[in-house]
Amino acid sequence: MSLPADTSKQSAIIWPLHFQPGTTDNFTSNEVIARGVRASQVWDLLNDISKWESYYPNCAQITPPSSGNRLNKGDTFHFSTFGFPVLECLVKESVPPGGGQAGRIAWSAALEGGEDEAVEVYHAWLVEDLANDRVRILTQETQIGKPAAALAGKKPNTMLLGHQDWLDGLVTAAKGKNVVKEETNLAKAGQLAY
Repeated sequence: MSLPADTSKQSAIIWPLHFQPGTTDNFTSNEVIARGVRASQVWDLLNDISKWESYYPNCAQITPPSSGNRLNKGDTFHFSTFGFPVLECLVKESVPPGGGQAGRIAWSAALEGGEDEAVEVYHAWLVEDLANDRVRILTQETQIGKPAAALAGKKPNTMLLGHQDWLDGLVTAAKGKNVVKEETNLAKAGQLAY
């Protein structure tokens, strides 16, 4: 495994100015560092949209890009999450991990509508190998609009719980185990949308 010369530094999300955290109506950040899993294993699960429902029960109505199940920069795909209507998502970044560099994937989405319905989303991921047989998975999302502000104020914070379920599910699936929907954070909080 090839790691950067200075393994004390970790990669960061690259934010478009419009979606910079702290300037939007909702922001969440979830991270996990796990042992015994490689970035390439996680990437295979995250980048293949056809596998999402097998380890992340808070998504539905998935339509892969016309090019296939893998998410490549410039692709458009569709899915629903957190009870929102189906989102059309545009892949802004898709770089697999390797050569000591983090894998990066990010997409943007927007729901049209009036002031009470419209929302803009930017969801980004990092997947990188760390020293000592560890992998780091970071996901952060910003949202703009009244529905985003309402979601930010919800207790328990369903987006925070749901994204942790996504991370935990990735690690569980990469280790060859099954995710039990009823044992997820959202299910335990009575907040599972699907």
